[in-house]
This record gives sequence, structure tokens and C-alpha cells, in this order.
Amino acid sequence: MGARTFIDLWPVVRQLSGHDPLGRGAAAKSARSRSLTARTETADRMVKSVCPYCAVGCGQQVYVSDERVTQIEGDPDSPISRGRLCPKGAASHQLVTAPTRQTKVRYRRPGGTEWEDLDLDEAVDMIADRVIETRRRTWQDTDAGGRVLNRTLGFASLGGATLDNEENYLMKKLYTALGAVEIENQARI
Repeated sequence: MGARTFIDLWPVVRQLSGHDPLGRGAAAKSARSRSLTARTETADRMVKSVCPYCAVGCGQQVYVSDERVTQIEGDPDSPISRGRLCPKGAASHQLVTAPTRQTKVRYRRPGGTEWEDLDLDEAVDMIADRVIETRRRTWQDTDAGGRVLNRTLGFASLGGATLDNEENYLMKKLYTALGAVEIENQARI
């Protein structure tokens, strides 16, 4: 790069002396901004997805490079969001790539003070055993008047706004099949 002139250093001079008096084109570009490329240009591929935060289901385009997410943008082909994302949806890149994101099952034993890592299969087995035992112990066939109940009040479900419609639908079916009565989603609270 050669010597820089006053016109190169001050965009207002380029704007007023050139063919771009409104400063919307070449006058607004510096050498640095001309050399920049979009993060999406270097991606190996783009995968269409749905925002994980609420039940609206905004479309997302997830850009991947070297098997890592590099950028997430709104999907202009989505009939729901038409390429727009709310602030949470726009920040979902941070949800996926944050260095503090937990990627292992963490467990603190009753009365314990330290967290420990568990194998996923062991954690799922522990949860299943506890659900089956709680259901067995708290099952109600009938009430005092003899009316059929077929329910348990021993556990409940509280879904989250980061679950999509399909996940909440499956959770509702699972907990209903288990006999739970208290099934809610925090997006409604």
C-alpha cells in the first residue's frame, strides 16, 4: 500500500469531492472495509434450522466451517420470520459456541458439595429408575369416593422456551402416558 493522502484518511473529503455526495457507496468505504469479507463467505456449508428459543419457530441459516458453527442468521425463505430474528435468536450463535457451555452430564449427589461427571447412559438409567419408583409409590387408581383417577401427583413437567413445538408435544405425550397431571411450559408462565 502506498502513501496515504488526506482524501484516503478522511471519508468526508471523499464524499464531498467524489461522485457519492450522500456517502452511501464508495465514499464510505475505507481500504480496510473494502478488504473485509462476510463470515458466511468462508463457510463450507449452510444448514437450515429453527431457532431454539420459543415456540414461534423462526427459520435460521447456520453456517459451518471445519465442522464448527461460524455464523447464524435469519432464513429469508422462512414464511414465519422472513429472514428476521429477535435478539435472542440472533444471539443463538453464542448459545452453541460459548466456551462455558456444558457438554457433559453433571450430577451432585444428595448431601454432596461437588459436581461430578456422569456417563449419559448412567444418568438416563438413574432418571428412569426414579420416575418408575415415584410413579409406583404415588399412583392413585381411585379417589375416596371410588371415582377412577389413574394418575400420579408424584412428579410434574415444566417445559422450557428453548424447546421447540415438537419437543414440547412429545413431552406432553410422555408425561400424560405416565399419568402426570401437572404438565406446564414456562413460556406460558
